[in-house]
Amino acid sequence: MTSLTTAKHQIGEIDGMRCTIIETGVTHQRMEFLRDLLAFNRLEVKIKEETPAEGTEEILYTVGVTDIVFNPVYAIYERTLLKQDGQIVTPAYWREQEGDTFVQYWTYGKIETADQYE
Repeated sequence: MTSLTTAKHQIGEIDGMRCTIIETGVTHQRMEFLRDLLAFNRLEVKIKEETPAEGTEEILYTVGVTDIVFNPVYAIYERTLLKQDGQIVTPAYWREQEGDTFVQYWTYGKIETADQYE
């Protein structure tokens, strides 16, 4: 589940502690990305291994934080999360998309060319 698709606040329990569930069913690489990013932003991160589905060997994870009022959608769109280099976390960076991750909403999908202003 991608956490930016819904602003619904999910609470769960990881290691006997109530947590805000950030994402469920994520790969090891995604889990490490989220763990490092959230820990850098001074959130206590909890990880839970999910039982693999029948016929699959890939282990998936649930990522949560102990701050039960934290909501990743609000944190990203309110621009309160920071990357390790000090820049603001954008939705594209959160989704680990390639290319320019700092696109302003009013320019999204527009092609800028020099002849556009003539």
